[in-house]
Amino acid sequence: MQRLTQIREQWNVKIFEQASDRFEELALEAFLYQYRLNPVYRAFVEALRVDPLGVKTLEKIPFLPVSFFKTALVQSTLPAAEKETLPREAGKAAATEELVFESSGTTGTIPSIHRVTDPGLYELSFERGFTRQFGPAENWCILALLPSYLERKNSSLVYMASRLIAQTKHQSSGFYLHELNKLRDTLIELEQKKQPTLLLGVSFALLDLAAQYPMQLQHTRVIETGGMKGRGPELTREELHERLQQAFGIPAVYSEYGMTELLSQAWSKEKGSFETPPWMRVGIREEQDPLTVRFEGTGALNIIDLANIDSCCFIATEDNGIVSPSGQFEVRGRIDHAELRGCSLMTL
Repeated sequence: MQRLTQIREQWNVKIFEQASDRFEELALEAFLYQYRLNPVYRAFVEALRVDPLGVKTLEKIPFLPVSFFKTALVQSTLPAAEKETLPREAGKAAATEELVFESSGTTGTIPSIHRVTDPGLYELSFERGFTRQFGPAENWCILALLPSYLERKNSSLVYMASRLIAQTKHQSSGFYLHELNKLRDTLIELEQKKQPTLLLGVSFALLDLAAQYPMQLQHTRVIETGGMKGRGPELTREELHERLQQAFGIPAVYSEYGMTELLSQAWSKEKGSFETPPWMRVGIREEQDPLTVRFEGTGALNIIDLANIDSCCFIATEDNGIVSPSGQFEVRGRIDHAELRGCSLMTL
């Protein structure tokens, strides 16, 4: 078997430059690495009586239930002696203090905790994923309407948005809490200047803006991150998009799919159809037989995120959905008894 450092060193380079051609090979490397270095994941695999040396395909990899992040530290950590031998290139911000992200949820629920020991890897992941969909951030003015996330600490979505906003170097880029009138004025000004703009917002806040200040947006793309979070009746994604399209006179609404427990995002340019970057793949498991995994069809969503090498790359989510033969996927709601999360949005 490879030495642990041989797997981790240059991982950031491998997944972003080679995942398109070597995804399964890299995923199997990540599986063995995390089986050896992640006590929580190893215990889960052993509880299933899975022989790690017998895992030869993606379909055989065990997926850790996302709920484990609520009660345990899900982390893959090299022994200190080996970690010191890693080259500086192993992380864009290898010397940077680790990040701790917490999930949103309804009052009284237990949040997920995700410790990110390599912030540079997270930044590379969301920057490259964003650029694949929208081009460089510097080409845009980015307005973030994320009140429920700004009101609490340790949001991975706020961290991502803040870094992308900084890259725009546009004086009007920034966050808006409850200042809808100020946001309206900014949008009008940017529209008059024909400035390409991205309005990234949580669903209930975008609906509030649409209700109070409908306007025609010709140079602005609206991106919803999901999330009514008890602020109003749950809407299907189709209903949400239709309301926003009518209020803002836009042909389409874009969407972002991300999770506190992951380091990569999927983006959609059409109603409900998400596209993953090459280092991320979505599969389907049977709710009645969760060990049966395939990468096409309907069922509960499993996600492989190769950027999550220092945590767990193989997550069994609490979302239901559809995965197409092309690898694109749709989210069709939550599985039965799953807690309402801040990013939840019914799509049935």
